[in-house]
Amino acid sequence: MSAILSADDLNDFISPGVACIKPVETLPLQKPTPSSNPYEVTTEETVHAENPPPAQISLTDCLACSGCVTSAEAVLVSLQSHSEVLETVGRCRELRPEWLGGAESEGNGMVNGQGDGIEEKIFIASISPQTRASLAATYGVSEREAGHMIDQLLSGPYGLRAGGAHGSGFTWVLDTNVMREACLVAAADEAQQVLDDRNAGLKRPVLTSACPGWVCYAEKTHPHVLPHMSKLKSPQAMTGTLVKSVLARKYGISPEKIWHMAVMPCFDKKLEASRIELTSHAWAGEEADRVRDVDCVITARELLMLAESRNISFPCLPRTTLSTIFRPPFPDPAINRLLFPPTRKPKRSTASFEPSAIGTSDGYLHHILLTQQSRHASSTIKVHRGRNADVSDYSVLSAEGVEVFRAARYYGFRNIQNLVRRLKPAKASRMPGATRRPGGGGLRKPAGGGETEYAYVEVMACPGGCTNGGGQIKVGDVMTLRQGGTGMSNGGDQEVVPAQKEWLARVDEAYWSAESEDDLGDDGDGVDEDGDHDMMNVMLSNSHANEHANDSHVNGEDTGDVIDGIDRGRVKAFFDHWADVTGVEIEKLVFTTFRAVESDVGKTKPVGDMERVAGLAVQVGGGW
Repeated sequence: MSAILSADDLNDFISPGVACIKPVETLPLQKPTPSSNPYEVTTEETVHAENPPPAQISLTDCLACSGCVTSAEAVLVSLQSHSEVLETVGRCRELRPEWLGGAESEGNGMVNGQGDGIEEKIFIASISPQTRASLAATYGVSEREAGHMIDQLLSGPYGLRAGGAHGSGFTWVLDTNVMREACLVAAADEAQQVLDDRNAGLKRPVLTSACPGWVCYAEKTHPHVLPHMSKLKSPQAMTGTLVKSVLARKYGISPEKIWHMAVMPCFDKKLEASRIELTSHAWAGEEADRVRDVDCVITARELLMLAESRNISFPCLPRTTLSTIFRPPFPDPAINRLLFPPTRKPKRSTASFEPSAIGTSDGYLHHILLTQQSRHASSTIKVHRGRNADVSDYSVLSAEGVEVFRAARYYGFRNIQNLVRRLKPAKASRMPGATRRPGGGGLRKPAGGGETEYAYVEVMACPGGCTNGGGQIKVGDVMTLRQGGTGMSNGGDQEVVPAQKEWLARVDEAYWSAESEDDLGDDGDGVDEDGDHDMMNVMLSNSHANEHANDSHVNGEDTGDVIDGIDRGRVKAFFDHWADVTGVEIEKLVFTTFRAVESDVGKTKPVGDMERVAGLAVQVGGGW
């Protein structure tokens, strides 16, 4: 990875470095054409007469090589695209075990070369709210209606099931907002543990790790920030771990037969899915083959390409709820009620915060601030605007006006560079008699206070947050996409193309459109008094969960806390249930690890064992 970060003025994304050596390494050696004359001299022209085959770079190569930083748009990729989705869905028959109500079961002799030899898989998709917002703004519908259209495309009778060799589709289409709530509760607990010095593995301030572009950048250029990185998995990764671990551990379905696709707002999510830490070895052990928790990641634009490749008009798809005929229940009743609640609820409270202050990047900072505020009676949250719209400072003030918690938001790589620079430990002076700066060379503190006082920092690579991801639909493509279908609202084809800033505001507005009461009123059954999903009666059917709920305090916290519409006790009961049905420790299911990637570009290749032993022998006075 290049130490110098290049970013243009339009999107602030990272461009690939020129030091990438993977294409050179993968080219096969060129051999001269055989000749019948053994005394013929081979010339350079003869060796290079044939054009070498083009080199291909996979996303795994990009993670292993530290020669460049990439947003993955400029990387030559052969996997994790809409073509890969079409190929897999077209090649494989949809697996319908007995508990899914299908006519075929896993043991029907259709797999592993038996029967008709057609491979079978359970197809599962998870959709991010930012993707739905991008499509909603494009076609002038609500975020919720866009979600229904995606469901119809992936699982409905007018979508993928209408074509293909086997009529396969996605058995379940999940909303990542479900796992987002679990991530928020875990993130708040993680931040509190660091505050209380109960988490020896993390240092203050805790830095968000849900953005894979930021994680890749930190691992390859600033490993000194890794002790600050949150170990929590992102909603994408946790969703993949949930569905595969439960189906494999409780229902005996091999992870290879479960194909999980995520639709995300940025290309760097493809890099996250390729991480070796996010595979079945993390929760199932290393005895079996390594299988990714997320098999493929596509973006909003690629989702539309998926529909176009099957001659499906996305804007003409029904905007209504998918029939239960095409969405069987998840086999575990408790998890089914979690994944498919009887009604949708607001993603977060906007009573005391403007949406712009909460952000469109899943709200980690917002939820942690509200959690800290709940721990201090009559406290208030004060917001300080930074040098630009992507930098903000937040303080939780006690009733007496004393600052009890401080956090910040840093979006965009230009701002991130300032953050990591200030977090870099100070170097000790080599001058004779010099003394170290007070604090033992800890975090650099800018004038007027800074990151040394922060307990938590929400870091995102994209300016403006996740709704501005590189995989979102661009403003220049909107008119072309609208002309490809009918039923457009907001003026249809006559609408003037908005400017980029205005377009991002529309996407953000669509992101929050699911918060309106009008959009939530058509299926309000199952909502309890606090506005949360009434999942407790199912989640607590597990005996361990009952014990958990009956205890009035867990880790010193009231299990009945409802913060920002999220019941912490219910989320923790879900974690306990998840661990029970899989037999895996919750730490292996929820948390991950990061590692420093040292650049080897321009360096000599590591020597072999023979050369290394010889070198050591010379150093000690011996030799061969």
